[in-house]
Amino acid sequence: MRRFYFIVFLLLGSAVATQSQTIKGVVRDTSQAIVGATVSVAGQKQRTGTDAKGRYEIKLNAPGTYTVLVNYIGYQQAQQTITLAQGESKELDFVLKDNSNNLSDVVVVGSRSAPRSYLDTPVPVDVVDIKKLTQNAPQVSLNQILNYVAPSFTSNVMSLVDGTDHIDPASLRGLGPDQVLVLINGKRRHTTSLVNINGSLGKGSVGTDLNAIPTSAIKRVEILRDGAAAQYGSDAIAGVINIVLNDNVNQLNSNFTAGGFAGKHSDGLDGQTIQANVNYGVALTDKGGFLNVSGSFDYRDYASRTTPYRGVIFTDYNNPALYPTPTGKDITDAELQRRGLSRSDFVPNIGQSKNRGGALFFNSVIPVSAGAEVYAFGGLNYRNGRSTAFYRTPRQLTQNIATIYPNGFLPNIVTGNLDQSIAVGIRGTLGQWKVDLSNNFGRNKIDLRTENSLNASLLSASPTSFESGGFAFSQNTTNLDFSRFYKNTLSGLNVAFGFENRVENYRIIAGEEASYVNYGNAIQVGTDGSGKPILVPDPKGNISTRFAANGQAYAGGAQGFPGISKDNQTTASRSSVAAYTDVELNFTEKWLVDGALRFENYSDFGSTLNGKIATRYKFSDQFLLRGAFSTGFRAPSLHQRYFSATSTVFIDGAFVESGTFANDSRVAQLLGIPKLKQETSDSYSLGFTSNLGKFKLTVDAYLIQINNRVIYTGQFSGSNAPGASAQDKEIYDLLRQANATTARFFANAVDTRTKGIDAVLTYTTALSAGTLRADLAATLTKTEIVHGIHSSPLLAGKENIYLDDASRILIEKVTPRIKANLTLDYSIRKWNVFLRNVYFGQVSQPTNVLANQQVLPGRVITDIGAGYNLTSNLKLTIGANNVFDVYPAELLLGSQGTSGILYPNQAPQFGFLGRYVFTRLSLNF
Repeated sequence: MRRFYFIVFLLLGSAVATQSQTIKGVVRDTSQAIVGATVSVAGQKQRTGTDAKGRYEIKLNAPGTYTVLVNYIGYQQAQQTITLAQGESKELDFVLKDNSNNLSDVVVVGSRSAPRSYLDTPVPVDVVDIKKLTQNAPQVSLNQILNYVAPSFTSNVMSLVDGTDHIDPASLRGLGPDQVLVLINGKRRHTTSLVNINGSLGKGSVGTDLNAIPTSAIKRVEILRDGAAAQYGSDAIAGVINIVLNDNVNQLNSNFTAGGFAGKHSDGLDGQTIQANVNYGVALTDKGGFLNVSGSFDYRDYASRTTPYRGVIFTDYNNPALYPTPTGKDITDAELQRRGLSRSDFVPNIGQSKNRGGALFFNSVIPVSAGAEVYAFGGLNYRNGRSTAFYRTPRQLTQNIATIYPNGFLPNIVTGNLDQSIAVGIRGTLGQWKVDLSNNFGRNKIDLRTENSLNASLLSASPTSFESGGFAFSQNTTNLDFSRFYKNTLSGLNVAFGFENRVENYRIIAGEEASYVNYGNAIQVGTDGSGKPILVPDPKGNISTRFAANGQAYAGGAQGFPGISKDNQTTASRSSVAAYTDVELNFTEKWLVDGALRFENYSDFGSTLNGKIATRYKFSDQFLLRGAFSTGFRAPSLHQRYFSATSTVFIDGAFVESGTFANDSRVAQLLGIPKLKQETSDSYSLGFTSNLGKFKLTVDAYLIQINNRVIYTGQFSGSNAPGASAQDKEIYDLLRQANATTARFFANAVDTRTKGIDAVLTYTTALSAGTLRADLAATLTKTEIVHGIHSSPLLAGKENIYLDDASRILIEKVTPRIKANLTLDYSIRKWNVFLRNVYFGQVSQPTNVLANQQVLPGRVITDIGAGYNLTSNLKLTIGANNVFDVYPAELLLGSQGTSGILYPNQAPQFGFLGRYVFTRLSLNF
């Protein structure tokens, strides 16, 4: 019997000994479960990660009191203490708080797995803390903020380029505005409806209007500097910009900034700007639901940097009382004195256009069950801009009617820019899978009006303002995404796949008839009895009937910006469907491999298959090596396929009425312009990161090969000379019907190679009683055209028009090859001091005139700001951009022309408006 009790005691003891203690629960933030958070027990070896539903489970060998720790990048560490009895199992949930002080450490773009530190990503990502910059830096628009923070990013306010004066083109790594993809909260953002056609950065491209998003709505901006078309689709050849919207609650953040230019060219203080921002969030439920709303108001005034008009303003035709038999003699000086005018009265506004507008954005999440939530975000932005064309002087007899404008006129181009977007989705868990279903709609509409102008062919009956038409573009994108994290596969495996359907629509809207018709045109229908031709008025006729005093035919259409003809009116649509997969495998805790594959089919271009593989190896907590290879593509935009219009452009000192024609037009067929096809790319990157505590460093080299790159060609023209070919005569007649003298097209004309290296260094330390942060970032890049020009036999001998010098320079040399910035930010008690030096390297002036081609040397621009916390909620900041009033090199006299273009307005180095001073008041509570 004793032996029996002894055996039972041993069995019971063994059973008790094998009983374990269990801690399990859910880790989430204020809005959703967190996948991949690390859960550990202080002093123990046990460690695990959360699954697709945010759940975890840890088994302990002995009862007792334990401290459980939860860590996740971008969140504050959480810990709780728990006591377990023998064999007991307890639930322990965690709600992590956003670590707003370390926003620069966490990124979500570039991966469909869990967010990670920018130092741990297999491809380079910059993270920009917008909230901090909008308190300290002089810049207020998103484009300008990024231009001074991210060396690989280039954008400047443009001038004398019509609608592009109000939508700043942006470039990443020196490539085109349409070769960088913009996301908001990870969802594709629509592009603008405007094509950049007037010789600016990204000529011929269609970009995304970043300035339509108020900075008050933005939490941070992530810039993925690597090809990502295999992950996100078309346009991501240069990289991806992901804008993460604010999600804070019970906080009011607002600021008011006022400033203006006060340099050597300023008339006191000019180009005044005002921006007011406000952001507020409210909690909708006690389970993490929120609504965050942002608004902004922006105003900027004209700023011009011109020299007095140098050319002929008046000829003897302009004063028939003194010159009854004119010959075209220059009488400018005498006539200016007689009329009480000066040469400064005849210059355009060159520098900064006038703009006024506002925006309203929101971001919201509402939990609908324990494992699902509905989210929505979007907004609207409206801006009304006013820019000028070149001055029409009285001596330009065919473009002016003296009875309406005795002293000529300065045409105004008024742009109404409406941008709207709304995204709605539901995300949650389905078994072990995370699921996200979303629909994202965006629309941009631009209305153009020409004021202080005339249609000379209407003579004195001409109106002085015209509705010139406009453009509209809409995009609807539907995504269904699945992802799952397998924590027990090696050191962790994340599998993601999804589907996308995108529908796009593009419209060209005609203006009023008087804005584009030449009422002096006619056709001959026969002859009368005496042999004289019988003419019938016809806007498309090839015979002129209305002539100025010098015997030349009057110009038709509105001066400054001719309206869009009914012949150019267009409505075009297309759709695309895509399937994609993304796999991230952690072979070990140190070695990560990421692979992506995307198949996409366009209704107008066919199919494409692209892939990407990236890897990083963590040699230690201080050093990581990373690299990637990917293929990519960019489908030509609907705008590039269907845009057609006539516009007035200023080329090498002369006004040109230039028509843009679609690739299926008769003019394109006569010249042998091929149909558009997609661009394709191969991207390579290799780099390392180093984390030495206070000192952090990333260095990445890259190579991007783009084949069949779409360009906007030079100016083709026809001829009606007696010896001209039948081809040139037909082209001449077709151009005349379009009220144009030259023709341009979009074409897959070249291959390009872009190579470079980016380096980013940060250093943070305690200094005296304050904190000093130093950031040094630099990029060295070069783009060149390789493999010659892709042209057809019909273009033989015209290759220098197909790709003219100006276009070549815009591709290769118009963005700085070297760009670097050093930023010092020191905070101590109630004070904050901000100092930044940015070096903008050399660029070249785009022109076809060899004698006028020049290299514009690099310059250093210094920004400074000082802030003082008046109270715990109120901060005052004063400072300056370009405090030393630095300007780019002046243009050669041949490029300046007669209209006073002193500084380069087509090469966006850093602008040419001079010192900008500002005051900012920030209120937060």
